[in-house]
Amino acid sequence: MDQRDITDTAPGTLRYAPRGAGRRRVGRAGAWAAGLLLAGVSTVVGCRAADTDAITPVPQLLAFLPWLIAPTVAALLLALLARWRTGMVWGVAALGALAWYMEPYGTDAQASGAPVSGIRVLASNVQFGRGTNALIDAITRNRPDLVFVEECDYGCQDALARNSLETAYPYRQAVRAGGSEGSLILSEFPLKAAPTVDSTMGMPGAVADVRGHAVRLQLAHPMPPLSRQVGLWKTELGRLRSVAAAHDGAMIMAGDFNATQDHAAFRQILDAGQLRDAARLDGASRTPSWPSSAPRPLGTQIDHVLVSDDFSAEQVRFLKLADTDHRALLVQLTLRRHRG
Repeated sequence: MDQRDITDTAPGTLRYAPRGAGRRRVGRAGAWAAGLLLAGVSTVVGCRAADTDAITPVPQLLAFLPWLIAPTVAALLLALLARWRTGMVWGVAALGALAWYMEPYGTDAQASGAPVSGIRVLASNVQFGRGTNALIDAITRNRPDLVFVEECDYGCQDALARNSLETAYPYRQAVRAGGSEGSLILSEFPLKAAPTVDSTMGMPGAVADVRGHAVRLQLAHPMPPLSRQVGLWKTELGRLRSVAAAHDGAMIMAGDFNATQDHAAFRQILDAGQLRDAARLDGASRTPSWPSSAPRPLGTQIDHVLVSDDFSAEQVRFLKLADTDHRALLVQLTLRRHRG
């Protein structure tokens, strides 16, 4: 009995199984589990490499691409325990691919040229208006020149038009609506209206006069890539891409993009308008902005300030505001003399 394991066959009977049969079954189970995990991770990484957001659940998983390291490491450990050599090689390759794509997308070169004006930008999703009071406090403390506010309902817009804020920001462009559909741009600089992007949630546009220089402003807030709304999400990001492609000049596009640098639809906006992510320029491209309840470094960065190469960016800060699930993004920009 010391050389074999006892296993059941039929009621009232026993048989002896060769020692190690149970270990082999566990090994096979571990190899299967490792294979399933690696197949899932490889699908997502493959879509990243192919520059496509594909279909559910790929867009949702792409938002958390760096955190796919966890299931990949688990799969590699299972493959080691199962002595599955193919799985070991596969796991190492998957880790290498993840490490490659975790590098920030795009260039980190700052704009050169003589400075024209400093512009401090604050972008905040106040979650159905709930974070309005916290946003007002942040505006009072930081005194931004431009404020992009998403999910700013009627009450939020009314609150931001009261007292000293009305004086400090005499220019504004809004989509006035309730719930998540309301959005607002506040400005110390004179504004002219620009077309509002057709979208489910408000995405107003404007042109600011910054010391005699025209700067196109565009608030971003496409639908999130929920399982049944991936097509709509892609369409609305595509409309932002068209805005970026159509404008040749200084531009600031800011807000809650519901997308990260790992989404092809987001990278297409950058490429179309030759835009750069301010957080990337200041070395903060993986700083999470949502959900704000998750401790850092957990979460993902879906709130962005994108700028044309007329701007340099520094002092990027992500501010945790009460009563909203997004961190606000505060960026110090410098408008520089137009290239060429």
